[in-house]
Amino acid sequence: MPRYEKYTTTVIGAHSVPRWYEAMDRLVSSGQLAPGDFTDAQLRATQAAILEQEIAGIDVITGGEMHRRTHNRHSPPNAMLNYFWQKIPAFQGETKPKPITPHDPHVFHPAAICRGSIIDSIDLGLAEEFKTVSSFARKPVKVTMTGPHLLAAVAYDEYYDDMQRMMADFGKLLRQNFKMLVDAGCKHIQIDEPYFTASTEGDVAAAVGVINQMIEDIPEDVHVGVHICQGNYAVGPDYDGQIGHRYFDTGRYKADLICQIECDLYLIEHDMTPHYRGLLGDKQLGVGAVDVQAPNIETGQVIADRITAHSWLAPEQIVITSSCGFNHLPRHIALGKLRAMSEAKAILTGSK
Repeated sequence: MPRYEKYTTTVIGAHSVPRWYEAMDRLVSSGQLAPGDFTDAQLRATQAAILEQEIAGIDVITGGEMHRRTHNRHSPPNAMLNYFWQKIPAFQGETKPKPITPHDPHVFHPAAICRGSIIDSIDLGLAEEFKTVSSFARKPVKVTMTGPHLLAAVAYDEYYDDMQRMMADFGKLLRQNFKMLVDAGCKHIQIDEPYFTASTEGDVAAAVGVINQMIEDIPEDVHVGVHICQGNYAVGPDYDGQIGHRYFDTGRYKADLICQIECDLYLIEHDMTPHYRGLLGDKQLGVGAVDVQAPNIETGQVIADRITAHSWLAPEQIVITSSCGFNHLPRHIALGKLRAMSEAKAILTGSK
């Protein structure tokens, strides 16, 4: 089992999405710009995300998932779901609105419809993403991927009539893509599953089994982490009143099932840390001590205090991260929070 050095810093995945993404999306739709223009802009935004993480001193970076979205209206789920659904023939076609949270019936996701078998030979673009980001990065690169449970749970199923069967086929597809990713040289992989708390015990237990099958052949020198959260929708009036808190935070937090995933690292919200006491074993925990739902920039000391509050957790097991992605936050706020993570590391290691 590979281990990060204590207090390694990393992001969950998404970087701050520029406000002009949505305006540019409309220009492409109206024919005033070509799709290739947006592709070029996404690459420029990716380069900026890489640079800002490196400037802030983050140890393991991503490309910010900038190429996976064309707006932030339904983000991050559109970058976690629709981007990948569109690559799978069984899901191509129209979407239907799907309510996703009991907190607000007006919050919905444009969910794809499964009308056929999910084949495992589709290239989801993970290896190409790794190569592109690595060509610009000077730090180790992590690639994130939506887990089989979320991909299946939010979709409309008109083919399998059985979510667990659909999830199992997603697992076979992801297993093949992870093999391609490893063959491309990637040493850091993250699986994202934000819908566990709101789901049934049986579905989560089935998802754990699928994930374990997905990762069982990954070489021992590759870090595999699983990000668990309760949702992260856009905050503020700019996003049609969509809620600015954890929109899946209903139901039992299933740390006992989560800890049956045979990965190296769990990445969680910092206030969920107590659930892992007595269950973590010798695995590492990414403590999401940076709150992405707070529009202010925390100090490094605040972040360090949130981590050391869990005195039972050995320093050798701690990775410093954020509670979720930075997609909806302004650029300067996201950068400030990244710098604070590095400052917290310096405080905790005694180098400051």
